[in-house]
Amino acid sequence: MLSTDPANERWQLYRVLAEPVRLRLLALAEAEELSVGELTELLDEGQPNVSRHAGALRQAGLLAERRQGTRVFLRVAHRTAADPVVADALATGRRLVEHDGSLARVEDVVRGRDSHGREFFARHTTGEEPTTVASAVPAYLFALAPALEHRGRVIDAGTGDGALLDVLAPLFVEVLAIDRSEAQLGRARDRVVARGYQNVELMCAELDAAEVAARADGGVDLVTSSRMLHHAPRPGETLAAIARLLRPGGQVVVIDYLRHDDERLGEQQADVWLGFEPAELTALAAAAGFVQPMTRRIPASHLGEGTDTHLGWQVLTARRALASGEAPHTAPQARRRTQQAAK
Repeated sequence: MLSTDPANERWQLYRVLAEPVRLRLLALAEAEELSVGELTELLDEGQPNVSRHAGALRQAGLLAERRQGTRVFLRVAHRTAADPVVADALATGRRLVEHDGSLARVEDVVRGRDSHGREFFARHTTGEEPTTVASAVPAYLFALAPALEHRGRVIDAGTGDGALLDVLAPLFVEVLAIDRSEAQLGRARDRVVARGYQNVELMCAELDAAEVAARADGGVDLVTSSRMLHHAPRPGETLAAIARLLRPGGQVVVIDYLRHDDERLGEQQADVWLGFEPAELTALAAAAGFVQPMTRRIPASHLGEGTDTHLGWQVLTARRALASGEAPHTAPQARRRTQQAAK
C-alpha cells in the first residue's frame, strides 16, 4: 500500500486509480485470484496492456502476485480495502464489472481452468495396464498409515485408473471410487474385475454432486485423493467438498505434488496448478474446516517409476472438526462397520 504520509506524495495513489481499466482489474482481482491471461480474457484487453496496468497496481501495493511457473496470479493485497480511497475505487470498479458483465464471467473462467484436464482424461486411456499393481504402492501406504484407526467406509476422490484401490479395497469394508471421467472409470473397472473386489463401488460424478453426498450417508471414515487436487480449478472448494463427505472426526489424506516448475509435464497432464507449497495446503485445509492439518514429504524411494516421480510428492492429513461436546465415531452404524473391518 502507498503510505498516507504526505511526504510520500499521496497524489500518486489518485493517479494510479484514475484509469477505468485499473479499477475493473482491481475489482476482478478482489473477487477471485486470477492469472494475467484470465484477466486479459475478462477485461477484453491485450495482455501487454493488462500487464502494464497490473504492474502499476502492484507497484502501488494494491495487488499481490503468486507465480505458478511462467504464470502470474494476481489478487487484491491484504488490508487494501482499509484505505478509504482504495475502498471507493473498489466499489467503483465493482459497479463497472457488474455493468459490463465481466464479474459474472469470473465463474466461467475459473471453471475453464480444468477444461483441458477434462478433455485429457476423457481421451487418455494409454499407459500401464490397469490390472498391474501400482509401482507407487509404498508411497500410498506411507501416506495412509496414520489414518487407519477406523476401516469402515472410504471414498477415493478422483480415483483415475483405480491404482489406490489395490490398497483401499483390502483394508476397508466399503470403498466408493469417484471420478468425473468415464474413460478413467473404465480402467478402474477393469482393475476391480481383475482383482475380484466385491466391496468397491464406482461412480462417475463431480465430488460435490448430490448423489455423492447421498451415497456418503452421513459421513465416511476417510476420503483419499491421490494427485487430483492440482487439477481442481479451486482447490479450497474441493477440500471443502471432501470435508462435507466425512463424518465428524473423519480423516482426509491428500497426496499431491510439491510446488514445481515443470510446465512441460503440467501441460502433458493437463494440470491446473504446478503443485503446492506445504503451508499452502495446510492453509487450504484449515479454511475448508479441517483441524490438525499436517503435511509430510513422501520419500523419493517410495515413488517407484513414472513420468512424475522426479517431482517432490507430499501428503496432507487432517480431520473434520467435531461438533461441540461430540465424541468421535459414536454412531451405532459406524461402530458396526469398524467391528466388521476388524474381523
